[in-house]
This record gives sequence, C-alpha cells and structure tokens, in this order.
Amino acid sequence: MVRTPLTPEERLRGERLGLLLREARGARSMTEIAARAGISAETLRKIETGRAPTPAFFTVAALAGALGLSMDELLLRCAPEPAIVPLAG
Repeated sequence: MVRTPLTPEERLRGERLGLLLREARGARSMTEIAARAGISAETLRKIETGRAPTPAFFTVAALAGALGLSMDELLLRCAPEPAIVPLAG
C-alpha cells in the first residue's frame, strides 16, 4: 500500500499535537498515559515525536481523555492558523 505524502500543514499539525500532549503529560510517564488511553507506549511516543503526525480520531480522543484535555482545546491549539482573506469591497 502506497501512502500519500503528508502536506506541510499535516506535518505541522502533528508537531503541534505532539508538543501539546508532551506538555499535558508533564511528569507522568508515557506508560501511564498510554495505558489510560488504551494504546501502546510506542504509539504515544510516535505521536509525541511527530513520527505519527496523523493519528486516528479515536486515539486522539482517548489521549485527550487520559490527559484531561478537551477536544476543543486540542483543535484550537493544533489546527493551523486561519488564512486572512481580505474582505471584498
């Protein structure tokens, strides 16, 4: 199976997600948070380091729950900045 290359925006979003998860995890271990989320520590490591920049929605939702983050907060902090479009007129 051939994977479509990631866009720069997807890579950036993955980096932002990884940073947010590392910050939210704080001093807690990867193993602890991964177990709470029902994923492997290796999967969490890949997400945090950007090696898995597009994790499945349910994986992200499980991690958010394990870390006490809302999905709204994840979206606001990980989505790319909106483009500024001048108003016509």
